[in-house]
Order: sequence, then structure tokens, then C-alpha cells
Amino acid sequence: MKRVIYAGSEFVTGDDIASALLYCSQALAEAGVAETVSVPTREQDGSIGRIMVLIGPASQIVARDVEVDGEELVDTTAVARLSAIQRRLRPVATFDSGTPDDNNWDTDL
Repeated sequence: MKRVIYAGSEFVTGDDIASALLYCSQALAEAGVAETVSVPTREQDGSIGRIMVLIGPASQIVARDVEVDGEELVDTTAVARLSAIQRRLRPVATFDSGTPDDNNWDTDL
């Protein structure tokens, strides 16, 4: 689990969620935009809560390991949403690695 420190507040969340939040925040900062995201948290009584976080170019977020009672907080939907923001801001180019047909090459150079 990770304790996330942001804007004078702290919350505890799962490792994958914290990583996705940090990578999303980095992508938003690089793009010069901000976005509000919802992050699941582990409350002091062990229940699961949610926090709304505004992240963007000026975000200063720290995540550190923390020991808590109970299981790791896992929320694949939250991680997918944060990862989707990152992918939208950092599109990945693809290419065809197949061998081109030799008949298509222009040999009159």
C-alpha cells in the first residue's frame, strides 16, 4: 500500500493505483493541462472510500510505502481510467514490422 501526500492532505491507496495516479499526473503536467480524477482510498477504519484529486502541471505528489492492516487495495477500473488519461495524452505510434514486398520498391534511382 502507498501513502500519497498531495496538497497538504494524505490518503492511503493501493500500489498500482498510486503508480497510475503518478504516471497520469506526469502526463498531464507534460501536456500542460489539469484534470480531476477519482481515487479509491483505504480509510482508517479499514473501509474503502474515494477522494477527488485535481492533478495537472503544478501537482506535487509523493507516494511512499506504508504498512496497513488488511489486504492490498485493488481497483482495476480506477487504474484503467487513470491509464486511459495517460494514453490519451501520450499516444504510442505503431508500425508494421513485416517485410515489404520487393515488387513495390522503386528501382529507378
